[in-house]
Formats: sequence, C-alpha cells, structure tokens
Amino acid sequence: MFSKKNVSHIILLLLSCFFLSWLSFDASPYKYPKLLHFPKMPTTDNAPTLAGVALGRWLFYDSILSQDHSISCASCHQQAYAFSDAPNRFSKGINGQLGTRNTMPLFNLAWYPSFFWDGKANSLETQVFHPVSAHNEMNLAWDIAVERIQNSSFYAPKFKAAFGTTVIDSVLIAKAIAQFERTLISHNSKYDKVLRGEAYFTPDEYEGFILINDQTKGDCLHCHTTDANALGTTTKFSNNGLDAYYQAKDYKDKGLGAITRKTTDIGRFKIPSLRNLLLTAPYMHDGRFCSLEEVLDFYSEQINLSYNIDSKMGFAHQGGVQLSEEEKSKIIQFLYTLTDSVFIANTAFGNPFEEK
Repeated sequence: MFSKKNVSHIILLLLSCFFLSWLSFDASPYKYPKLLHFPKMPTTDNAPTLAGVALGRWLFYDSILSQDHSISCASCHQQAYAFSDAPNRFSKGINGQLGTRNTMPLFNLAWYPSFFWDGKANSLETQVFHPVSAHNEMNLAWDIAVERIQNSSFYAPKFKAAFGTTVIDSVLIAKAIAQFERTLISHNSKYDKVLRGEAYFTPDEYEGFILINDQTKGDCLHCHTTDANALGTTTKFSNNGLDAYYQAKDYKDKGLGAITRKTTDIGRFKIPSLRNLLLTAPYMHDGRFCSLEEVLDFYSEQINLSYNIDSKMGFAHQGGVQLSEEEKSKIIQFLYTLTDSVFIANTAFGNPFEEK
C-alpha cells in the first residue's frame, strides 16, 4: 500500500515529467509577411509554427526520404529557379528515371485548392505523399521513411518541438513539409512593388500589362490574374488547345480527366502562375516550349480547336489572338516584372544543411 506521502510524491513526479515533456514543445505561430493585393489566405488545420516550419525545411532538403539517399524534395525544386527544376523538361528520379510531366514551381501554395498538373492531391499534406513513394521519383516506401526518421537522433528533438511527440509517423512528416511549403510566398517582384507604390513600370512594361488584360488582345485575364489579385492564376484547370486532338481517346495524357473520370475534364491541366516565368522554363505540363517567345507564338497563332478546349479560348477559331511582334515583346517585358529576386535569395527558404 502507498502512503499518502508516497502518493503525493508520485503525483508530483508525474506532473513534473508531463511539464518537462512540454517544455520542448513550441507552438509559436509562424508570422506571414504583410501581403497586399493577394486574396485572403485560406485557413488550414495545419497552421505553420516556427518549430514546424523549421522541421519541414530540414526534411525538404534531406535525401533521407529517397530510397538510395540520393535526392531530396529540393533536388527537383530548386530555390534559384523559384523551386522548379528548370531548365530540365522532365526531372530525374533515383537511378536517372525521368518523370512524365514538367516539374511545377513551388510558391504561394497556401492559396491552392489542389496540386500537381492533374489536381490529384487536394491538400499540401496529401501532395507530400506522392513524390516519396513514386517509383520514378524518390521510390521509398513510407513505412521505411518513417522508420528512418523515427530512428534518427537528429530528428527526435525537432519533432518534439514541432508536435510535442517523438512518436513519428508519415502524417507528421507530411504536416511538417507542408508547413514549410506554405511559407514559400513570392510577393516582392517589381510588379508587387509597383502595386505597393514603391516602383513604376516602364512604358513598355505598362503596355504589356494592359495587353494581357485586354480581352481583344492578349486575353490572358480569364486564367492568369494580374489585375484583380496578385496570384497570377485562378488556380483552376483548363484545356488551352495545345494539341489537334478531336476525340477524347486521342489524349494520351488526359490530365484532370484521368483523376475525375469525367469526359469534360479530359485534356485539362492546372493553370500555372505567371509569376517567376523568367526562372521556370520550359513551359506547359509537358515542357514543350523552351522560351516565352514560343509561348506567345502559340497563343498568338498556333492554338488548336481541340476536343474539350476551354470556352474562354475565344480566339481559337482563328488560331489565336494574332499579336504583333511588338505586342509580344511588350507582354514579355511585363512578364519579366513578375520575377521575384528577393524570393529566390531568401535564406529562410534555403538549404539548412549548408548553413554554418
């Protein structure tokens, strides 16, 4: 039988252990920068904390999540190229295996309702699961990934700080990486500074801005927002008439249609942001265009009236919007103002393993 004194000591000991275990847990919220001309940021049940973001950054740059320890998330999402894999058309996974679609850049992801060109992931947390287990990417079974990190003395205190536990599972790994990815916000291009009244467009840049928002000229505004908000995309999906496919069966890559199984979604792909285009070539889901000049030529004269083409492609019947070379040049000069050199140099997003 325990005496009252012994019971009191046991209770105090348990309370002390509980208190000490939480001393290392840090739920301090991550503070986003002040953003102007952006839509309201959607809420999430995995809001970034300082400790969670720090942990996610380590995991993002750690090759521990690939089968042979040869690549990390950052191998195909390089900060210098707005977290794309430019200039590669397709990324290489372990053993040099190539992907089948161009690697999308990572920024302003907190606003996106779905991920990948075909929208197969409906959250950043879900997105994390795909590349780790994909055979032509990191090719690592998640149970092995969890075992590796669970056995790591390096990561144990970091998970304790971020989530209050050293019992690690795939959900917590995905949550940490997603927290870091939510902080990758691009908002300091010349375009942003113009919106904030800190800089001015040149006459040609301004004319390019007007042209892309003119429905009788560039006609880009239906998919690429640069006027009403600063994301540079509606975050939706579109079939922009890339190929002369006139039946559903012609599409080898059905895009969103392969996920939803709806014929109306066949050939539709996620609309990328216009931001940081200077850094992220090649373009389109299959990386077919090597330069912005090629992209403008396509939208000007090479659009196909293909099966399921987006109804917003109003000039498809004449092959495109028929821009002059001068108009194309001015549009490209505006697009260059969307390059965020501050974003790609931000040390908070860089490789922590390289810090001294």
